[in-house]
Amino acid sequence: MRNLKFTKEKGEAFTRELKTEVNSYFKTNGISKSGDFRMIVKSSFILLLFLAPITILAMGAVHSASMLFLLYLISGLGMAGIGMNIMHDALHGTYSNNRRLTKIMGYSINIIGASAEIWKVQHNVLHHTYTNVTDVDDDLNASALLRFSPDKPKLKLHRFQYLYVWFFYGLMSLVWVTVRDYLRIGRYKKLGFFSKGNEFKNEIIKASGWKALYFIYGLALPMIMVPQPWWLVFLAFLSMHFVTGFILSVVFQTAHVMPSSEFPQPDDEGMIGGNWSVHQLATTCNYAPKSRIFSWLIGGLNYQIEHHLMPNVCHVHYRKLSPLVRRLAEKHGMPYYTKRTFLHALYAHMQMLKTLGA
Repeated sequence: MRNLKFTKEKGEAFTRELKTEVNSYFKTNGISKSGDFRMIVKSSFILLLFLAPITILAMGAVHSASMLFLLYLISGLGMAGIGMNIMHDALHGTYSNNRRLTKIMGYSINIIGASAEIWKVQHNVLHHTYTNVTDVDDDLNASALLRFSPDKPKLKLHRFQYLYVWFFYGLMSLVWVTVRDYLRIGRYKKLGFFSKGNEFKNEIIKASGWKALYFIYGLALPMIMVPQPWWLVFLAFLSMHFVTGFILSVVFQTAHVMPSSEFPQPDDEGMIGGNWSVHQLATTCNYAPKSRIFSWLIGGLNYQIEHHLMPNVCHVHYRKLSPLVRRLAEKHGMPYYTKRTFLHALYAHMQMLKTLGA
């Protein structure tokens, strides 16, 4: 991978003061940057929300078509919850002070058919380091039918993307557990990841094993056990993934593909202007800061600025850190983008998609 670096011409004072004040906050309050009992309580609820309906389906303990769809849809909510609340913090290493527990909870992504190791490269390394840098941040790399960056090729069809994008958002998790992991690991190997010894082959085998397990308990067993036509079970399974994909897509994309977002590009020498913290502030947007229930449901991902500046801090702390971050950003003349509600953010995201397609 091309060696990209951030300049230090702007933002160093903000970065130093932010680090000092955040460390002081945790020290003064005598708390860890990792998660606490709240993560255990939430995780138990979410895992039950996903596993209970799937278990009932796998055992064939359902007879009506309406109950079939209802159980799969509930599992879809649970699957999205795992993505936003459990595996996200776990794979950032912030779930708990207990490293073993954190590692175990990180495998929750494998249980739902994806790969923890591939995700860590895509999200922790590429997305968090080079947010909104076209062709590097994989969150911008979508189907050719979608244009998430002004630096991507434009098609005539893109002028309608703000209307049809929602359907593609619903396909996200299904594409992820079927083909996307394989496409990404192939790309990442070319970038220098999974390139030592048998890393690439071993990860392919491991990811395929987890996917096989997922499709056995999540689809094959219900097809065999539920007294409904196989195609109806398959359709219900697809509806589960549509719910999961749609939720995950709108939560994550409204943080970075916004009218306020910048899409910085490196110069010929691979330098990106401003330091890393400035870059995160310029490319990220918060929303619904006053909605505690909504924030609880989506794993604090409405505080994306705090998450991007402090990926080593568990999401349970973001709400109280947010005023501190905003104050320092304003003090140092840095942007701090936020939308009052999620619907405001969703509308702004739609307007940005319309602009990118115009």
